Amino acid sequence: MNVPDVEKAVAAAFREEWGQVVATLIRVTGDWDLAEECAQDAFAQALDRWRRDGIPRRPGAWLTTTARNRALDVLRREAVGAAKLREVAVLARDEGPYDPEYEGDDSGVHDDRLRLIFTCCHPALPIEARVALTLRTLAGLTTPEIARAFLVPEATMAQRLVRAKKKIRNAGIPYRVPPAHLLPERTTGVLGVVYLLFNEGYAATSGTDLVRTNLCAEAIRLARVLSRLMPDEPEVLGLLALLLLHDARRHTRVDAEGELVTLEDQDRTAWDRTEIDEGAALLERALRRGRPGPYQIQAAIAACHTTAPTAADTDWADIAGLYGELERFVPSAVVRLNRAVAVGMADGTEAGLTLVAELERGGELADYHLLPATRADLLRRDGRTAEAAEAYERALELVENGAERRFLEKRLQECQAP
Repeated sequence: MNVPDVEKAVAAAFREEWGQVVATLIRVTGDWDLAEECAQDAFAQALDRWRRDGIPRRPGAWLTTTARNRALDVLRREAVGAAKLREVAVLARDEGPYDPEYEGDDSGVHDDRLRLIFTCCHPALPIEARVALTLRTLAGLTTPEIARAFLVPEATMAQRLVRAKKKIRNAGIPYRVPPAHLLPERTTGVLGVVYLLFNEGYAATSGTDLVRTNLCAEAIRLARVLSRLMPDEPEVLGLLALLLLHDARRHTRVDAEGELVTLEDQDRTAWDRTEIDEGAALLERALRRGRPGPYQIQAAIAACHTTAPTAADTDWADIAGLYGELERFVPSAVVRLNRAVAVGMADGTEAGLTLVAELERGGELADYHLLPATRADLLRRDGRTAEAAEAYERALELVENGAERRFLEKRLQECQAP
């Protein structure tokens, strides 16, 4: 079989199946490192075997079976005690590929990936570790990608992941969805995981593509499961509303050549009205409960964009006010940067640039490409093209994603043109 075709098939299988393969292996072996190691080995074998035998009809089942067999071989070699022998026996019994009706706990939720999220989000783990560990094991993000998402050094993130796995093993944290009365203490971490999973799909931190559709779809699927599990939790409804309102624009964020299209230039007639209507209805349900939170506020911001008939009709003053409210819940530099954009659009570029300058002096976003990119865009809108070009050059030094890089290069060329 054609080598590039096999490589594309394996890459697609990794994007779509990694989380399920790892989650299933963790369920049957209880060993996180072994699960990841055997999953990686299965994908490596696929490159060779699929080239020789052809791409299987069900790649996920093939990968799960291959990874499970590899884990069984490893455990048999290491089976020197009763505990290891029990693991071998359990793994040997699990002869079929992933079964969505597996009755692994009494939660009523039969989904290994959701079990994995709740295990990672145990309150015994620090919140940053909960989110990072799930992104690593469920989404297959690399340590550098997760480090960039958290704006921390790669070595720091690697240490967090090692400590989190050790804590789960040593503390005997169960691999299950907790009973209903324990769900609230896990909610914040679980929602954070789903949110960052969607963000990585919606605007990938690295690679050639801006959008990773499979991660967006998986995040929405998990948010729907959570909304059925906790139907009266307004932040769960707010998160699902937020994801749907953003996803409604996903197909218009890049053109036919895969190049980035800014919000103001997107074809609003091509937005998914079904997702917009569902997201708006979910947001209304959430807000009626009278317990506002960060996901509901972000959904309200997204609704301002998706309900504006044209870019010129966008209520930037309302958006700036909502970002001010969001900062009360999430006092982060990234939120302040987004508010700076809204203020610049509502009150003039100089007002936005003043807020950007405050962030630059703070130094929290020194390695974040969107800080100089925001300065550049405001300067460009103000006609200060020479200053804008300098800011675009700084953003290009920091950007990792190929589509974003090409967009910034285009803007830089526009500013440098006579």
